[in-house]
Amino acid sequence: MTAVTRVLVRHEAILAILFVVALFVLAAQSDRFLTTANLLNQARLMTEVGLIAIPMTFVIVTGGIDLSVGSILGLCAILVGVFWQNAGLPLPAAIVLSLLAGTLAGFANGVIITRFRVPPLIATLATLALYRGLAEGISQARSVRGYPAWFATLGQGELLGIPSQLWLFALVAIVGIFILRFTTFGRTTYAIGNNEAAAEFSGLAVERTKLLIYTASGFVSALAAIVFVSRVSTTRSDMGTGIELEVITAVVLGGTSIFGGRGMVVGTLIGLCLMQILQNGLSLSGVRGDGTTVVIGAVLIVAVLISNVLSRFSND
Repeated sequence: MTAVTRVLVRHEAILAILFVVALFVLAAQSDRFLTTANLLNQARLMTEVGLIAIPMTFVIVTGGIDLSVGSILGLCAILVGVFWQNAGLPLPAAIVLSLLAGTLAGFANGVIITRFRVPPLIATLATLALYRGLAEGISQARSVRGYPAWFATLGQGELLGIPSQLWLFALVAIVGIFILRFTTFGRTTYAIGNNEAAAEFSGLAVERTKLLIYTASGFVSALAAIVFVSRVSTTRSDMGTGIELEVITAVVLGGTSIFGGRGMVVGTLIGLCLMQILQNGLSLSGVRGDGTTVVIGAVLIVAVLISNVLSRFSND
C-alpha cells in the first residue's frame, strides 16, 4: 500500500472528508450558514467543549475516562462568583483560586485512580456527583451576576476580528498536539493505553503520567469555566451539565479509541468542528434538537464503521 493510500484510510482523513461534505450540504440548505459571522459565532460557542476535549483525548488514549469534567466546570464557575461577590476578593484573585480548585479536583481524581486503583469510570462517576453536589450546596440555587466589563472581553470580545477565547483555545490545542505527538510524555501516554502492565515493566512513569493527565483535565475544565462565565456573564450551579458527553463524543468521533492506545488531538478537533456545524446547520435548516442528536449519532456510527473497514483493508 502506498503512502498516499495509508493517509487516505486514516480515520482523521475520512472525518475531514465528511466535514467538507457536510459543509457543502448544509450551505445548500441555508444561505445564513456559510457566512463569516455565523462560523465565528459557532467557533465561539464550541470553545468550552473544545478546551476540555484536548486533555480528554489524553485521558481516553490511556484507556481511561473522566466523567467529572462537567461538574468541575460547574463547581469552578460557582467558586468564581462566590470568591468575588461573597468573599469580597478581587476578581483576578477569584479566577486564580477557581483555577486552583479545578486543578485540585483533577488531582483528586488522579490520586483515586492511580493510588487506590479505582477504575476511572467508577472514580469519576463518583466525583461527578460529589463536585456537582458541592456546586449546588455552595450556590444555594442562587446565581451571581454583574461582572465587570473587562471580564466579558474573554468570552464576548474579539482580537484581530477573531473571538477572544479562540486564541486561548488555539494555544491549548497547539500545546496538546505538540505534547502528544512529539514528547516522551506523549509516547508514554500511548504506551499506557496499549498495554499498561507492559509500560510499567518497561520502567515508564505510568502513575505519574496518569496523575498529570487527570490533573490537567481538572485545570482545563476550570479554564473552560472561566471562559463560560465570561461569555454568559453569570454563574449557576448547573453550568456544564452534560458537557462531558459532548466532549467524549467529539474525542471518539475524532478517532480516539475508547480502549486506549490510539488517538490524535487533530482528530478530536475535526470531530468537534463536525459536531458543531451539524448542530448549527441543521438548526438553521429547521431540524429540531432531537433530530440533530439523531444525525450526530448516525454520523458517529458511520465514521467509526468506515474507519474500521478501511483499517482492516490497510492491514491486509
